[in-house]
Amino acid sequence: TILGETQDEEDEILPRKDYESLDYDRCINDPYLEVLESMDNKKAQRYEAVKWVMVFAIGVCTGLVGLFVDFFVRLLTQLKFQVVQSSVEECTEKGCLALSLLELLGFNVTFVFLASLLVLIQPVAAGSGIPEIKCYLNGVKVPGVVRLRTVVCKALGVLFSVAGGLFVGKEGPMIHSGAVVGAGLPQFQSISLRKIQFNFPYFRSDRDKRDFVSAGAAAGVAAAFGAPIGGTLFSLEEGSSFWNQGLTWKVLFCSMAATFTLNFFRSGIQFGSWGSFQLPGLLNFGEFKCSESDKKCHLWTAVDLGFFILMGIVGGLLGATFNCLNKRLAKYRMRNVHPKPKLVRVLESLLVSLTTTVVVFVASVLLGECRQMSSTNHSGNDTLSLQVMSEDVNSSIKTFFCPNETYNDMATLFFNPQESAILQLFHQEGTFSPVTLSLFFLLYFLLSCWTYGISVPSGLFVPSLLCGAAFGRLVANLLKSYIGLDHIYSGTFALIGAAAFLGGVVRMTISLTVILIESTNEITYGLPIMITLMVAKWTGDFFNKGIYDIHVNLRGVPLLEWETEVEMDKLRASDIMEPNLTYVYPHTRIQSLVSILRTTVHHAFPVVTENRGNEREFMKGNQLISNNIKFKKSSILTRAGEQRKRSQSMKSYPSSELRNMCDEHIATEEPPEKEDLLQQMLERRYTPYPNLYPDQSPSEEWTMEERFRPLTFHGLILRSQLVTLLVRGVCYSESHSSASQPRLSHAEMSEDYPRYPDIHDLDLTLLNPRMIVDVTPYMNPSPFAVSPNTHVSQVFNLFRTMGLRHLPVVNAVGEIVGIITRHNLTHEFLQARLRQHNQSI
Repeated sequence: TILGETQDEEDEILPRKDYESLDYDRCINDPYLEVLESMDNKKAQRYEAVKWVMVFAIGVCTGLVGLFVDFFVRLLTQLKFQVVQSSVEECTEKGCLALSLLELLGFNVTFVFLASLLVLIQPVAAGSGIPEIKCYLNGVKVPGVVRLRTVVCKALGVLFSVAGGLFVGKEGPMIHSGAVVGAGLPQFQSISLRKIQFNFPYFRSDRDKRDFVSAGAAAGVAAAFGAPIGGTLFSLEEGSSFWNQGLTWKVLFCSMAATFTLNFFRSGIQFGSWGSFQLPGLLNFGEFKCSESDKKCHLWTAVDLGFFILMGIVGGLLGATFNCLNKRLAKYRMRNVHPKPKLVRVLESLLVSLTTTVVVFVASVLLGECRQMSSTNHSGNDTLSLQVMSEDVNSSIKTFFCPNETYNDMATLFFNPQESAILQLFHQEGTFSPVTLSLFFLLYFLLSCWTYGISVPSGLFVPSLLCGAAFGRLVANLLKSYIGLDHIYSGTFALIGAAAFLGGVVRMTISLTVILIESTNEITYGLPIMITLMVAKWTGDFFNKGIYDIHVNLRGVPLLEWETEVEMDKLRASDIMEPNLTYVYPHTRIQSLVSILRTTVHHAFPVVTENRGNEREFMKGNQLISNNIKFKKSSILTRAGEQRKRSQSMKSYPSSELRNMCDEHIATEEPPEKEDLLQQMLERRYTPYPNLYPDQSPSEEWTMEERFRPLTFHGLILRSQLVTLLVRGVCYSESHSSASQPRLSHAEMSEDYPRYPDIHDLDLTLLNPRMIVDVTPYMNPSPFAVSPNTHVSQVFNLFRTMGLRHLPVVNAVGEIVGIITRHNLTHEFLQARLRQHNQSI
């Protein structure tokens, strides 16, 4: 069962509770309304203009990061290959090849060691970074993922790991680097550079930050592949759970800025022709073109589509195998490598480097075949870039141990930078022997699978493309040699093989199709690439998930998919909510607030008043009101009733206590009082929140009756808001009215964003614990809420589409009966609830 994964394995890693969601939903409280009141058209236009400037700056900076990485990778790789190649040529005659191997080992192990050290400084910089960015765009805060230190370690680390000859790419880390630039640049501050402070009042919210991260991630893809439209679609497809039309336009603009910045500088540095845009991305596939002498040749024909579909199926199977092996490796690392001292991770990276270097060297020396070089004649009107491309292909041919006019095919693939090897497979007219291609594919497949997941920054796109290209080229060779199909163009089959394998590993569809079309610059490849990717995805999905989803699951991140399964609609909001609430009153003593904040880890608290008296008051009215009360008792869900239902099935509370407690609530019918009902209601109109001063915060000692009392819901307040109020001493004394409490502006409330102080670090000795905080101006009085009877699919769509963090469940009479967070909507949690539901039927 190498492809199918057993259910037991899946159950090992459940979503962890310590991941928090982003606050994408706006909190429309009094300070925010003041900002809206002062907003006019001019201010709104200025804000929008600043946004566009920021988006452009993010694109340019991402392009420059890509340029930096590319320049130094090229420099270090050239230096390494020059030294080793001259050594090999000398040693062929003298018989000292062991010395050449030692030189290569020296370079590679040093570079990989430096890359591992950078990951020790910032562990989040390991891997490609795409799973983390996918989580962030989905609305999950992954600690440290968008910090300045992360991007520095990532960019330097990927430079060394690629130059160190590991089978990794620099394209995945470019996406992460772009996302970090997007998150950090508009903030104009960094925790790593605390001394540097700018007074920049814009974009101090998770909402703006996540939009800029979307733009940065897209710019990273655009810089890596020269594919601005593909980058925009990547950002939309791979992560962003909440999107709008205006954002699409900004993201595309950002991607264009990144592509053209990189193109401008690379063309200038490499060709000295500044202003001629010839090198769109870090990875360039070159121009696919049949040679003019071969009249039979076509890029592809309708007959080839059948082969492409078969290649898609094989690519999906190979991708599923790759993902399954990599998942087992990752689990092994989690159990046996990560718990040990950090040095063990560095040693593992060095072991991989050592093995890779020896395999590459030995394969190039012993396993290659000498093949005849093909003579290519160029007509005079060829474009500059095509000449450069063919020169590049020819110059990267290696002639290790081969006589004149022949070349060593294995060394040509292994002893070159990966981008050159891909160009060889796409455009080299000379043949590679089937044995060489098979061995190359097998070695590359196993080594890149082992490499992805070690403690160095590493991308997966290029190794996957190279593996797939070798597979595609092998298919083309076999079709030409054994079936006699002369019309086929090997480059097309290499490209389709690359698409099939990459699609089988990462399972992206729309964005990957567009990225590959933009990289090849050949729109006629649209249909074959799309069909191949779809078939590869369907085949792979039959066995397991894409590699990025697997790594997200292994980390226990509560990622929300696009939609829930159909059978989940058997559940209602009341089945999945959390009824055991921690709440605050509109007017609460400081000691209660501090106690609540220090004894819980919740990030939002419902603001409530107790409504024990409501029923008594309404019992005084006429028959109609009495009937309404009967209706309320019979059909309206209460927290106590829900908790009794759950505990009867779960046996978590003593049922006798519960039964008594719930029965009491139903039987609280008081004799009518003599006071006038209308007068009471009029008085209440002017005091919407009764001044309740709880001296005791909700605690474990409370009885069931106290814990599940009926509560009227007024709004939500965040932990960060409460802490800000305490830090700034926003409170009033019992002898004064709440109007004497100081008021905070919106800018003051968000000044500490994104790192609000921790309640445990605060010195609150100066505050009088008997003082009272009025939280009503700062709470969100109108958050999204659902009824207990709402179906799970509706709850899920609302939560995901609006980017919520907390969703209160409020019954028909305005009582809060529970709260739903991201953790209540994960696939695993819903499955568990569905099993309980089916058992109780």
